[in-house]
Amino acid sequence: MPAGSPQQPLSDHRLQGEWIRQRFLHPPSRWSLEAESNAERPTGEGLLDRDSPALIPAAVLVPLLPTPDGLQVLLTVRSNRLRKHRGQIAFPGGRLDAGDASVEAAALREAREETGLLPAQVSVLGTLPTMATGTGFWVTPVVGLLNAAVRLDGLTLSPDEVQEAFLVPLAFLMNPARHQRRIGRWQQQGQTVQRSFLAMPWRAPDGRSYFIWGATATILRNFYHFLAAD
Repeated sequence: MPAGSPQQPLSDHRLQGEWIRQRFLHPPSRWSLEAESNAERPTGEGLLDRDSPALIPAAVLVPLLPTPDGLQVLLTVRSNRLRKHRGQIAFPGGRLDAGDASVEAAALREAREETGLLPAQVSVLGTLPTMATGTGFWVTPVVGLLNAAVRLDGLTLSPDEVQEAFLVPLAFLMNPARHQRRIGRWQQQGQTVQRSFLAMPWRAPDGRSYFIWGATATILRNFYHFLAAD
């Protein structure tokens, strides 16, 4: 089912790189932040509080690529070699290292390690509010506009971390009609755990399907709220 009350897709001018840059320079005074607790965490006991010292600081890059068909969002499929969340859709990113000067630096470093994107190919526009995830991370999304010369087939993917990289039109992801609220049930430590989560299923022009959900979908939903606010 659609997430939340009926909302409108973003107008074309709000999907332009320069407009988004100006939005970060002059952010809205008030806007709705999606409750990540509804998007990813299990119901019941064991929820992580945002102030919990157990949360690990992390950063992800939300890469926007200019193309003749408009801005595209670069996403990755996590490698099957990973111990956790293999095959899931994610932004390039990871935990902060001691040598990272900022969350922006961490996001750029991780993007380079995972996809080969160079910091010089990314113009950082700003950050979205930090959010806690059910997997124990305190994540800051860093939105970056890529150089238009970047090509998907020119990326150098780390096989240990990334199985595939793909593009999704920003217009698709910023259309709330594509934002779904779903209920899932999992077995966890011998008990059935119910979770409510956001999902944005995407079918690429070549017919391949990608299930964007959880923290990744929540970040995109919050990006929508940020851009849609008056």
